[in-house]
Amino acid sequence: MSTNIFTPFTEEELMPKEEKLEVIKKGKQFSIGIPKETCLNERRTCITPDAVQVLVEHGHEIIIESGAGQGSFFTDLQYSESGAKITNDPKEAFGQDLILKVNPPTEDEIEYMKPNTYLVSALQINLRDKEYFLKLAEKKINAIAFEFIVDEYKQLALVRLVGEIAGTVSILYASELLALSNGLMLGGITGVRPAEVVILGAGIVGEFATKAAIGLGASVKVFDNSLSKLRRLHTIVDSRVPTSIIDPKELSKSLRRADVVIGALPRLNMTPIVTEDMVMKMKKGSVIIDITIDNGKVIETSELTTMEDPYVIKHGVIHCGLPNLTSRMPRTTTKAISNFFLSYILNYDEEGGFENMLIRKNEMKQSLYMYKGRHTKKIICDRFGLTYHDINLLIF
Repeated sequence: MSTNIFTPFTEEELMPKEEKLEVIKKGKQFSIGIPKETCLNERRTCITPDAVQVLVEHGHEIIIESGAGQGSFFTDLQYSESGAKITNDPKEAFGQDLILKVNPPTEDEIEYMKPNTYLVSALQINLRDKEYFLKLAEKKINAIAFEFIVDEYKQLALVRLVGEIAGTVSILYASELLALSNGLMLGGITGVRPAEVVILGAGIVGEFATKAAIGLGASVKVFDNSLSKLRRLHTIVDSRVPTSIIDPKELSKSLRRADVVIGALPRLNMTPIVTEDMVMKMKKGSVIIDITIDNGKVIETSELTTMEDPYVIKHGVIHCGLPNLTSRMPRTTTKAISNFFLSYILNYDEEGGFENMLIRKNEMKQSLYMYKGRHTKKIICDRFGLTYHDINLLIF
């Protein structure tokens, strides 16, 4: 009689094994500094009082410089009642583990920061110089730029969010300037033709500028070198808007008829699309708004302007080059940015903090342009002559 017992398992599978227990990920609670904005007459901020309350309930400490929310019509009292600590000392706001800021810090403000601090702010690369990056490197800062923050769908999440607002605001402000320059209303009425709007760029900014212009009754034409973006825009607006590839002859013809031109194409390290000669042939009193000027000019004659002096006049044409155009609608923009950062920070809590996310999530690595003082974005290194370090060789 055989003593062999049939079993579907191998000897190795029948050996006792260690028990695996779920380890609950718990993020390190950290202090978050919200300094007051000091550049470009900035009125936006990164966090609303409601978001502060949620973060405080999750164990984070929020330090807000007095007056940080004033431009967005949020008071120190509202922040204080939500659980934030209010400070009059900018050094204290900059001395926290994580700093949330709209504009990049100045060189003086960088001095207030601790080594290995996480800085999250816009970069506005066209307004930076080499010294800015060298100063951050001296402090061994971990820097994340709004422009590089990527979500799990490989989308530039915050760029898209602010771009939606910027596109709409550009048309509303252009309408004001057009009325100021030659008394025209953007949308036509019975017996009066609508104003002509030319939009350069069919991305998110261009899409929302198109929707706003159509909503006001303007006649719109969109230019872009991407057929897929133009096709997508056609679908979104029900084919009511004529579109074109950027052909100089066709563009020049449209610009001569245009009352408003919206530049919504980033031109980093590239030549402008609209030349000075094209601008000289435009109608007197027409309006140009170069939205992406902080990432390179779309119009050759445009220049950076401020909230105090928002436009200049060249060749009889109004030029607006506000790098922070959405600051004209500060409360709406602040709420949108705050919604993003609330989910952004809570997501990192669930995953075990920033350091764990850097190891696990490739999109987090792509958001960094500096890690512990090392420059990790090739586009920045090439532009400013800095030593490039591959982020994947620093974190693995």
